[in-house]
Amino acid sequence: MKTFVYIGIIGASALLLASCKGKSKPMETPVPSISVSTPIVRDITLTKEYPGYLSSQLKVDLVARVNGYLRTSYLKAGSRVKKGDLIFVIEPDTYQDNVTQAEASVKTSKAQLEYARSNYERMKEAAKSGAVSQIQVIQAEATVSESEAAVKNAEAELNTARTNLSYCYIRAPFDGAVTRASYDIGNYINGAVQPVTLATLYKDDLMFANFNIEDNQFMKMMLEAARNDSTVKLPTEILVSIGKDGGNAYTGRLDYLSPNIDLSTGTLNVRANLDNPKHVLKSGLYVTITLPYAEQPNAVLVRDASIGTDQLGKYLYIVNDSNVVRYRPIEVGQLVDDTLRQVTAGISPKDSYVTSALLKVRDGITIKPIKLIQKASRREAFLLLVCCCLYKNEMLCRCNIILIEWA
Repeated sequence: MKTFVYIGIIGASALLLASCKGKSKPMETPVPSISVSTPIVRDITLTKEYPGYLSSQLKVDLVARVNGYLRTSYLKAGSRVKKGDLIFVIEPDTYQDNVTQAEASVKTSKAQLEYARSNYERMKEAAKSGAVSQIQVIQAEATVSESEAAVKNAEAELNTARTNLSYCYIRAPFDGAVTRASYDIGNYINGAVQPVTLATLYKDDLMFANFNIEDNQFMKMMLEAARNDSTVKLPTEILVSIGKDGGNAYTGRLDYLSPNIDLSTGTLNVRANLDNPKHVLKSGLYVTITLPYAEQPNAVLVRDASIGTDQLGKYLYIVNDSNVVRYRPIEVGQLVDDTLRQVTAGISPKDSYVTSALLKVRDGITIKPIKLIQKASRREAFLLLVCCCLYKNEMLCRCNIILIEWA
């Protein structure tokens, strides 16, 4: 917390001491001393905020695709796993037997094929001497073809059996964070008909911030850039904020712009990616996207706390050359650096405006404007406050030490 002390002195220190000792004389109501300032003029980047949400780079459901009891689970809920780590095991005994049987079938089929080919060669030689008929040769050739097909079928069944056996061992396809298991050990999993999700794995080293643009500001920039306008630069980075106060902010890089407008919502989908090396960001987290869309040179900025609001909108109290306060409606823009507000209409850079104590002023009153001339420490401010409390109005009226503001 900063302490600002605004001090204006119209008398010497001797006058201060004298005024503190003697009795005050009846005085007319003093003209209030009010702090004032002039607007700051500087170049700013215009931005617009959009609601959005985070999604992980990859999301995969770890599913069971065979039937059987869940025999083993190496899963620790919420833990991180490496690519290839074994997470679940569905009882593999039946599927291992199927592989053994399929391997035996392949061997038998290959032996039968070898015999059929040998018999065919003998038939061809015997046919040359007339020992066998041509029909027997043709039959031997057909047997070879049938044996070849039987080998292919047996090999296909072996591949299927091996694939089903591999489905019993569920591994992580990439590095990431895994959710808790949907089933406990001992549950029967019926995954042959329809895959059953056992857990979900998220790859969250890189996160995506997704949001939709409702207005045409971004599209306008795209069109102007297409005309090779050198003054227009498409934004490449955005600010992703978490929480109401936006205390946690991350820089994201725009990487996707939808090629079409969603007719149901009238919005354009935009995505940005942001690094998440410590895995703090989580998929599904709602965020605020700050998108820069233009540069505003010579923007007029005033203290946001000095802006009042009534039924007509926003206003400032302007102090003219005669130190008379005037009510001035204004139009405001965006907040800058958390404390300043852009004013788009209603005030010029040369105008003086009331910065605080808005409840003490009104249109038409005369004030004594005080500008910031010293920035004191909290200890100095406290001592001055004690002094003011001791001597009350005498000191304030005679010495014009007028305002202590705690911020």
